Amino acid sequence: MKQIIDIKRAYEPASPDDGFRIYIDRLWPRGLSHETFHYDWWDKDIAPSTELREWFHANPQTEWAEFEKRYRQELQSNPALSVLKETINDKPKVTLIYSSCDETHNNAVVLRNVLMSDHSLEQI
Repeated sequence: MKQIIDIKRAYEPASPDDGFRIYIDRLWPRGLSHETFHYDWWDKDIAPSTELREWFHANPQTEWAEFEKRYRQELQSNPALSVLKETINDKPKVTLIYSSCDETHNNAVVLRNVLMSDHSLEQI
């Protein structure tokens, strides 16, 4: 089965086209209530460590390549990645939901690329 993985900001409205929605940040999205924010699965442990997140937020554009390298290293030894892969295994469409303002430099981009390393996945 071919699988599609998309990414979307938490502040964009949920859509049936999102498929299985996975919130991938450690912290709850600021300003969103539990009643209005829709996700199907959330495991805080898939997010970058607090130390890495705080380091990256100090200079996101200039430190992007290093953040990506460090987050990939964290994921290699993170059991939450295996749990995530098992969770999405039978889902035809998955949307990784993140709360960062930066649509280009965020953990969802890195995580999607890691998941995309499996050749049966597609990016939108």
